[in-house]
Amino acid sequence: MRVLVSVASKHGSTFEIGEVIATELRGTGVEVDIAHPNDVGTIDHYDAFVLGSGVYAGHWLADGRELAQRVAQHRAGRPVWLFSSGPLGVSSVPDHDAVDVVHLADATEARAHRLFAGKLDRKVLGFAERAIMLAVHAPEGDFRDWEAIRAWARDIGATLSATV
Repeated sequence: MRVLVSVASKHGSTFEIGEVIATELRGTGVEVDIAHPNDVGTIDHYDAFVLGSGVYAGHWLADGRELAQRVAQHRAGRPVWLFSSGPLGVSSVPDHDAVDVVHLADATEARAHRLFAGKLDRKVLGFAERAIMLAVHAPEGDFRDWEAIRAWARDIGATLSATV
């Protein structure tokens, strides 16, 4: 079983989530390739896909959307899981309505979409991003729930292992 984990990430923190997912999948015996969407060539040799993106203004990054659309067109019944990262703050329940991925989930026939809280590091932001951060009072910090991310990845791995 070979899985593609591909993550669109503006500053790297969402890609770090993808790396943890890939590690957990490998731990369940799944062969995993991890790549940025722009680095993904052919998808023919993958048996399943885990696609993710950082969320900005309620939407996935363009390269993540484009890869999801390509997977939707050529997946040939192979399973797809989606995840988003971006909500910030200490709320234990991210606002799923804040992310517009219904069309991607429908197009890919995703088995699930998970929304994970994100990370905001003011030091890596450009001037315009810092201005937006201040305007919307976005809290700085790392709000990612690593155990929830690992558990979700292990569930995917168990599902894939059961189909082999």
